[in-house]
Amino acid sequence: MPPVMPPTPHKDDLEETWTFLERGIDSVMLKLEDGIDMKTYMALYTAVHNFCTSQKAVGSSQGLQAHRGAHLLGEELYNLLGQYLTRHLDTVYTASETHAEEALLGFYIREWVRYTTAAKYINHIFKYLNRHWVKREIDEGKKNIYDVYTLHLVKWKEDFFKKVQEKVMEAVLNLIERQRNGETIEQSQIKNIVDSFVSLGLDENDSSKSTLEVYRYYFERPFIAATRVYYENESRRFVAENSVVEYMKKAEARLEEEKARVGLYLHPDITKRLTDTCLDVLVTAHSGLLRDEFQVLLDNERQDDLARMYRLLSRIKDGLDPLRTKFETHVRKAGLAAVEKVASEGENFEPKMYVDALLQVHTRYSNLVAAAFAGESEFVRSLDNACREFVNRNKICKSSSTKSPELLARYTDSLLKKGSKAVEESELEEMLVQIMTVFKYIEDKDVFQKFYSKMLAKRLVHVSSVSDDAETSMISKLKEACGFEYTNKLQRMFQDIQISKDLNTSYRDWQDKVLDEEDRKKSIDPHFQILGTGFWPLNPPSTDFIAPPEIVKTAERFQSFYFDKHNGRKLTWLWQLCKGEIKANYIKNTKVPYTFQVSTFQMGILLLYNEHDTLEFSEIQKATALANEILEPNLSILLKAKVLLPSPEGAKPGPGTSFSLNHNFKNKKIKVNLNIQIKSEQKHESDDTHKTIEEDRKLLLQSAIVRIMKSRKKMKHVQLVQEVIQQVKARFPPKVPDIKKNIEALMEKDYIERLDGDELAYIA
Repeated sequence: MPPVMPPTPHKDDLEETWTFLERGIDSVMLKLEDGIDMKTYMALYTAVHNFCTSQKAVGSSQGLQAHRGAHLLGEELYNLLGQYLTRHLDTVYTASETHAEEALLGFYIREWVRYTTAAKYINHIFKYLNRHWVKREIDEGKKNIYDVYTLHLVKWKEDFFKKVQEKVMEAVLNLIERQRNGETIEQSQIKNIVDSFVSLGLDENDSSKSTLEVYRYYFERPFIAATRVYYENESRRFVAENSVVEYMKKAEARLEEEKARVGLYLHPDITKRLTDTCLDVLVTAHSGLLRDEFQVLLDNERQDDLARMYRLLSRIKDGLDPLRTKFETHVRKAGLAAVEKVASEGENFEPKMYVDALLQVHTRYSNLVAAAFAGESEFVRSLDNACREFVNRNKICKSSSTKSPELLARYTDSLLKKGSKAVEESELEEMLVQIMTVFKYIEDKDVFQKFYSKMLAKRLVHVSSVSDDAETSMISKLKEACGFEYTNKLQRMFQDIQISKDLNTSYRDWQDKVLDEEDRKKSIDPHFQILGTGFWPLNPPSTDFIAPPEIVKTAERFQSFYFDKHNGRKLTWLWQLCKGEIKANYIKNTKVPYTFQVSTFQMGILLLYNEHDTLEFSEIQKATALANEILEPNLSILLKAKVLLPSPEGAKPGPGTSFSLNHNFKNKKIKVNLNIQIKSEQKHESDDTHKTIEEDRKLLLQSAIVRIMKSRKKMKHVQLVQEVIQQVKARFPPKVPDIKKNIEALMEKDYIERLDGDELAYIA
């Protein structure tokens, strides 16, 4: 049963009022579990109200003096409550001294819960005091005056908490250490302690606000210090007894544990300091050891362990910089070694081998960056730097710095040309994507463009592209990578082919009208391609050539048709690119005559045998007008295929050798391809291409210099060189001496002049 309260005290009697209130407060503070009935509660509330509104005052007048009296009486009551709380907490402190460790934590929490619950009740009882006297004092700027609930907290902090906090924290830290050592603990105890520490943070200027000062100073500070010591000792011991890989696993597990600990019973405010401390002790302190292990893990491609190292070192300042440098060096060495392996095959390696070697290294380490380094942009940059190095500066590039783009263009040609190993359309598209991966790293993009355009021209002229879609796809990829200007001529070449198709249709219709049936039967079946000089990278023939009469007649007929349509244009026949098919009706013992696929030069040689059985080298030369360096290799091909037989036997083509038709020619195929590119021709073409690249570069540098000087009017020599490099480097890496040489050339042409102080000026 709740205690029977004495009659309500006289409202003007302080002593009587306090005695009455103290007894009620005692029953709330000490026997709260018995409860407090509404009648008692109202009696206590009324006693406070009556006392605070008492008219007892100094003097007899009302008004201001009545106000002053209420002020004084409120203060008395407030002070007496404070003294009561101090006495109560002294008793609690004395009781706490009989407890230690977990028992102390249990005692602290029980008393805290009892005390704060009682404080809420007492705060209600003194509500009138809070609303009037306390509010007025605070409004007037009085210090150390709080509402009654806050007064309870202030007293707890000053009269109890500060005396026991060290022992309480010691017990808390011991408990946490036991948990770190793998024991199961009562986590709710720590959670309750943390909550009480947080509740004691009061803003001195505004008691309605709370701060985390008490929690930070009395809990967070010692907790962080203990954490540092614990992990310093543990990591030192662990590193001495275990491998670096095992240590990384341990460190990662510990970091996860501490992160979880915040969610279990710590205040979120501690998160950053706790994480920083753990990283400092577990990672930064051992970062040298971790980095030393990086190369070993890289050499053995230990992806999971590399990922773990990345995750740990990425969390500390500048933790990854040394790894990126090591990674770049490692990839570069791997790339150079892969190319060296290809180079050891000798000069006759296929471009595919070279490109595959580059791609394998890129793919391997690109996958590693994605899986182990989370695709981080700085590691991607290190990979790109390494790839750029080994793609442009390797053993194969030593003979010629432009070897990489040339080989890449040749490999692309082999993929896009008919007759290469058949691949699915989707697979071919994937291969083109891979080509663009290597292309991205090529510095001499103008060299690739030159070789690619020459090879594309041949594919289009010889109708040997694997598909129009594949060609279009490749050009759109190049356009995306380098812009419209880079692919402009390539696209114009396609337009010419399309126009030529329409032109051939018109020509056939015209021919049907002008030829009688007899002539139509005798005429050959031609296909003409009209190629615009400015767009096609093709040279006029390097030799004279007397075309066979059959071809001459057809060519003249087409010319008259074409000039009717386009007056004032000039046609140059590119005999070296023409080809055709001829039937071999002379061969014995064949049911179906062989068809020879030949170049026009070979056709010119073979058609001579319609009139002769045997011809000497000089006779063939006179009849075709072909230069020796063209005639000899073409005769060699015909001899090798045994279409012609030499006399004397075994003789090589040249003056003094005669050649006769082989009437017993045999081949497994009915269609025999004799139109094979001659190696010397290929080398000559390659040399020519390199020469035109040099010329184009000179023009590109000069136009860049003029463009810059025209817009800037005056400029320092050094600045001009730098700006030219910036403008041109997307096409090729220009050499400073070459830029200077072209500046001099433009001075001689009076485009620019030199002023005083190493300054240049544009001459308008």
